[in-house]
This record gives sequence, structure tokens and C-alpha cells, in this order.
Amino acid sequence: MSKFLFNEFEDISAAAWKQQIQADLKGADYNDTLLWKTNEGITVKPFYHKDTDDYKANISNNNWNIAQLVTVKTVVEGNKKALSAIEKGAESIVFVIDSEINISELLSNINTNTIELQFKFKLLSNKMVEDVLQLNLPHCYVNCDIIGNLAKTGNWHTSLKDDFKFIKTIVAKYTDRNILSVDTSVYQNAGATITQQLAYAIAHANEYFNNFKDGTLPKLQFITSTSGNYFFEIAKIRALKLLFKTLSEAYHSDNYDCTVLSYPSNRNKTIYDYNVNMLRSTTECMSAILGGANTICNLSYDHIYHNSNEFGDRIARNQLLVLKNESSFDVVTNPADGAYYIESLTQQLAEKALEIFKLIELGGGFLAQLKEGIIQRKIKESGLKEQEQFDNGELVLLGTNKHPNFSDKMTHELEKQPFVNRESRKTLIAPITSRRISEKSDKNRLEQE
Repeated sequence: MSKFLFNEFEDISAAAWKQQIQADLKGADYNDTLLWKTNEGITVKPFYHKDTDDYKANISNNNWNIAQLVTVKTVVEGNKKALSAIEKGAESIVFVIDSEINISELLSNINTNTIELQFKFKLLSNKMVEDVLQLNLPHCYVNCDIIGNLAKTGNWHTSLKDDFKFIKTIVAKYTDRNILSVDTSVYQNAGATITQQLAYAIAHANEYFNNFKDGTLPKLQFITSTSGNYFFEIAKIRALKLLFKTLSEAYHSDNYDCTVLSYPSNRNKTIYDYNVNMLRSTTECMSAILGGANTICNLSYDHIYHNSNEFGDRIARNQLLVLKNESSFDVVTNPADGAYYIESLTQQLAEKALEIFKLIELGGGFLAQLKEGIIQRKIKESGLKEQEQFDNGELVLLGTNKHPNFSDKMTHELEKQPFVNRESRKTLIAPITSRRISEKSDKNRLEQE
């Protein structure tokens, strides 16, 4: 940045700022009054100062896509919803598919030259993956994540050997395609801290890279959930890009392209005073954009208790359209660069995550620690701490544990199960279970209606 506008002003040191602050406190203790510590172990200061010329990471971007989530129940319905969303402003479609379907029919009349297509297969189908890849779509992400499926469900699709064989075969056949993903949303939605999310993301990616040592590293897309800690979430995505660059360099790869698909978090969404969910998801989308996510898929304010509906989908899409077309969130490149607070958070989060990653590798790697239950235990501990903070009012969800509207009645609004539903089934490992912070509170209020 040019110093032309600031040449007439003397530089003020950090020590001088702190001295003035201590004087203004009139005897109050600086550390007790103005410093606070996060669950990541980071001490947040009341001011940040330029103490290095090497802060700028240049890892954000302004070229991001507005995505619409489409759960495919039937091919005809899925295609119709996608075309409608595109007509109304969506630039990317995220198809959620849980059964064998005809991919060509699903994509009928969609301009695949301009529209980005994201697939989320809940089954590992060689036929459907091949059907997608053979279309040679220019903007397409298949998002196969066998490790993410293991973490979330406790089981492989088939077996460790067969799942990895499938991945290696398909990647070798289509070397330049976006086939693999690392879905970190399960860690965030289960209560992992930001540093844990980052460390697990890189350790998760490293498990894939370990299987491609003899050839070119496969392309990876990271899928993240963004929560309400605004500046920390901006820094999280920036730190993820720094860490991925470090990981790629360790494999002597020059492919540092870190593509990110981001969703708002489910963990802080509520049933009661549900309109506040719109505010939460808006700031979460803002964090993802400013952090440098490539595709933002907003979720409707009522998705945790309503089935997909036209109004909720339209509001979710319009939130992003307003950010892009009216708030100019697509104009400025690297908007977070030079903000000393965000730059400092980025560096600290990356460094702390790298420490956790190294411990995971010393402990045998991510898969080994999943099988031993270490990752699950760490996330559970963090989640319980966050839950305790919510229960005692230290962590505030407006309209739920702060200023609740007790005239809200939601019993007859529930179209789907908004609470954790534990299935009795045999699993290889303990699955990582996503859980909303307000579940207990919501249950208590429903019982009292």
C-alpha cells in the first residue's frame, strides 16, 4: 500500500498505544479488562499493530459463485429445481444424490458451459461418477470423500481396500478432473474448534496424498462450514489455504490451488426465533466470501425443521444475490489483506493447526487416530466445552438463551427431525455426530408447549 496519504503522520509504536490505553483505563488491569482467550487458545488483544512487512497472504479472491442446494428425489424434480434456481440467479448447483439416477437427464437443458456443477453422492457409485466425468463438464466437482464418509457414518462405503481402489482407479483415469474432496463440515458441526478443523482438514487431505506418492497429486476441493465468529472464520479459510500450500510443498508439488465450497454452520441454528437464522447465515456467508471461498452454498433459515421449500430456497439465494449485486462483495480482491487483526489470526490459527497436525502424524496419521477414537474424543471434549458455555449464557444465541420469545410455538412446524437421531447399527469406528448447540433447549421448550 502506498504511504502517500500517511507521510505527514508520525508512526506510533505498539508500546505507545498500550501505554495510552493503560492511562485511559485509570488503574484497571489491562490484562483482566481488555484481553480475552478463545477456545482455540488464542489471546485476543484490544488493538493490533503493523509489526512486520510480511503479513499479506494474497489468498482471498473476488471470483465466487452463488450456489443452490438441490436434493434429488427424482430426476425430473431435481432438474426442474435446478433450472428454476439458475433462472433466478444461481451460478452453481449442488446436487445431493442418494440413489442411482440418470445424470444426463438430470442435467438436461442446463448450460454446463457457464454453470458450475457440484455433486454430493451419498453412495459410491462407479457408474454415476463415470457418467459425470465422461460428460467432460468444464466446471464440475464430483466431491468423492471416502474418509469423510467414514468419519460421519462410522463405516466405509464397502471396505478400506475397495474404497481406496475405486478412488485411485478413477483419479488415474481422469487425472485433471476435480474428483476428490475433503469435507470438514462434520468436524465443525460436531463442535471442533477452528484449529482442530484446520488440522483435521490437512491431516484428512494428507491421507489421500499418501496414496498418490508415485504420481501427480490429485486435485482436492475443501468443503467447510462457517460459524458465527466473524473474523475468526475469515481467518480460518485464509489459514486453510496457507496450510494447503505448506502440505503441497512437502510433496514437492506446485499445485497450491485450494478450492473451497462453503456452507453456513448448522451448529448454531435454532428452531425458535428462526428468523435470526437469516442474520446468522448472512454473516457466515460474508466470512466465507472475505476469507476466499470459491463457492458459497447458503442454507435456508428453516432447513433444520422444514423440508426443502421454494420460499426458504429463494431467501437463501437472495441473501447471496444481495451480497454480490448490491453490497459489491465481488468487486474487491483480497479485501482482508492488511487488516492486522485478521492477518494475525490467520498466522496464529495456521501455526496452532500445524502443531496439532504434526501430533496426528506422530500418532500414526488421521485414519489411525480415527480408528482409535482419538479424533472423536478431542472433538467431543471441545463440543462439550462449547455446550457448557451456551448453557451458562457465556455463548449467546439471540432468541434462544438471550431474549427468547416464549409466545413462539413450533410443535406443528416440524416437518423433519431437528434433533440427533441415533441409529442402532454396527460401525467400524465411532462416528462423529453433528449436534446443534440449542438441541436441549429446543427440546425443553417443545415439551412445555
